Amino acid sequence: MWIIFRLLLVTAALNLAGAESVTTNANAFAGYAGSESCRDCHKDDYELWKTSHHALAERGASPAIDLVAFVPSRNIKHGSETTAVQTNGSAFQIVTLGMDSNRQPFRVERVIGNSPLVQFLTPFPGGRYQVHEASYDPKSNQWFYVYGDDLRYPGEYGHWTGRGMNWNSYCAECHNTDLQKNYDAATDNYHTAMAEMGVGCEACHGPLKAHNEWQAAHPKTTLKDPTVSKLSPARIVGLCGSCHSRNTDLTGQFVPGESYYDHYAPEILDAAGRWYADNQNKDEDYEFEAFMGSKMYQDGVICLDCHNAHSYKNTLQGNELCMRCHNGGYPKAPKIDVASHQHQCASDCKGCHMPVTVYMQRHPRHDHGFTIPDPLLTKELNIPNACNRCHADKSTDWAVKYTDEWYGTNMNRMTRERARWVASGASHKLIGLLADTNQPAYWRAVAASFLSRSADEPATQAALLAELKNEHPLVREKAVRALEPSLADTNVLAALKPMLNDPLRNVRVAAAWVLRATVDMQGQAGQDLQRMLDLEADQPTGQFEEAMLLLARQQPAEALKHLKKATAWDKLSPPFLCAQAQVQDQLGQLADALKTLDQAEAAVPDDPHIPYVRAVILKRNGRDDEARTAAKRALEIQNSFIPAQLFIEKL
Repeated sequence: MWIIFRLLLVTAALNLAGAESVTTNANAFAGYAGSESCRDCHKDDYELWKTSHHALAERGASPAIDLVAFVPSRNIKHGSETTAVQTNGSAFQIVTLGMDSNRQPFRVERVIGNSPLVQFLTPFPGGRYQVHEASYDPKSNQWFYVYGDDLRYPGEYGHWTGRGMNWNSYCAECHNTDLQKNYDAATDNYHTAMAEMGVGCEACHGPLKAHNEWQAAHPKTTLKDPTVSKLSPARIVGLCGSCHSRNTDLTGQFVPGESYYDHYAPEILDAAGRWYADNQNKDEDYEFEAFMGSKMYQDGVICLDCHNAHSYKNTLQGNELCMRCHNGGYPKAPKIDVASHQHQCASDCKGCHMPVTVYMQRHPRHDHGFTIPDPLLTKELNIPNACNRCHADKSTDWAVKYTDEWYGTNMNRMTRERARWVASGASHKLIGLLADTNQPAYWRAVAASFLSRSADEPATQAALLAELKNEHPLVREKAVRALEPSLADTNVLAALKPMLNDPLRNVRVAAAWVLRATVDMQGQAGQDLQRMLDLEADQPTGQFEEAMLLLARQQPAEALKHLKKATAWDKLSPPFLCAQAQVQDQLGQLADALKTLDQAEAAVPDDPHIPYVRAVILKRNGRDDEARTAAKRALEIQNSFIPAQLFIEKL
């Protein structure tokens, strides 16, 4: 009711809503002093920071810096399209296709990134900033298409004018200090603001106005400043992870020093395939999750053990950084003799244990899982190995031969077996991994995620229920989510209800989602869930999740409104379109449902789920012959599509 009332107020008084957002921002930033206020007392740290990637994460377009990218003007070809970059007076422009498919100039107002690539922002109506596909490599002075050969067109979610390239939703939080997205769902507008552009001192240290005032009032004192406190190692890693991870933001209000898990639900290695089975990065997975699964993290290594806190560069270069611990002086780090360990390999430690993947065409990133190169896993599971990444002209068997000769039985280690268990999905092995207290919490959470496939089996169910009391919130969260298929079991339901009161929000939100059909939306967990959904309301995925919540609560008409918004914002998503069609049919709107599926098949003709959903809907309406034809169409697209096979057998 409060949400509806608020939307009515905003719709009736848009100008007042805008004024209210400014006041809110002013209050939110009242404790901030800005990075410049740190310079005089912390000169050395400030000098390191001011030229760092964090300091330059976002800025206004600048002739002093950006002129070289736009002068002389030039064209960038991608497919059949050509984008031009140019100046118009003092303004920088990118000439490309806009929302209406007309080629036109767009003014560049802001810049994100510094090296190895720079992206440019154009203001759009409704307080939006959109990120251009045409990007710039300052080292080579070249423009390039950030999607490579993946051509995207106006009207598509992923086109630079679409919501998939919206700065307010996807970039702004981690490129600025204390970002307030301030999305207004009633008007589909943003009033986004930040305490400081770029990642400033207070992005990591928190608001410092009180610190500055206390220091000014107590010059040359030996007293302890009560306005600042030292972060624990876990809090430091969580602080870095807030931006260097794939995650769901639960609050939009993370403050340095608070628990990562009270504000984020991280994505981890699971059936979605964003990581390889040994936890090497596959998609654009940043660093945090791979690091959490590493032996380094398990043994207490944190980000600042390798990276300077202000320049963010490595504290030592080459193998010296690794050998600082692996020289026998650190009890948890095995002593390494570099010469005998690397044999004839010319690479350094990072080359073998932190292999590089290039993202966004120009951004090489080191994997932070510190994995062991294992060509045998390449042969068995198609997991890349560092040997063949460098020696691309050699076969996998060549790499297996040398690793076996050099390291022998040392290659038969837990990391190899663990990857095999994850890849196979063998529930009895994953149950053992879940219960293994010698394993990092991350891997136990991974096991829980994969065990959702067999959650109805008594042994799996018992193992997952036991981990609801795990001391680590990531394991608890994934165990809660994995138990969703077993909700019909009264013992499972009874065990999940107390998780609504877990001390950490990531677990409470997971429990509220799993119990969404009955959760009290006015209780703490229900409010946490709604807060997360409201934060995602500017994206089609957020609208889809809101629809799923409403469907679970027997409100299909309200759910349909959100599904229509999701499909309007992302016209090429089969799950959104199929869900919309099914709800339309549920509401007695068969003609509309079939029209939605027509739209889906026209957009994505090679997805078997779409004709399968058509078959289900037609069967439900007594049109068996048409249903059989639709199911056969699904099998024509994918002859191993089991749901369609079973459907035809039952007709």
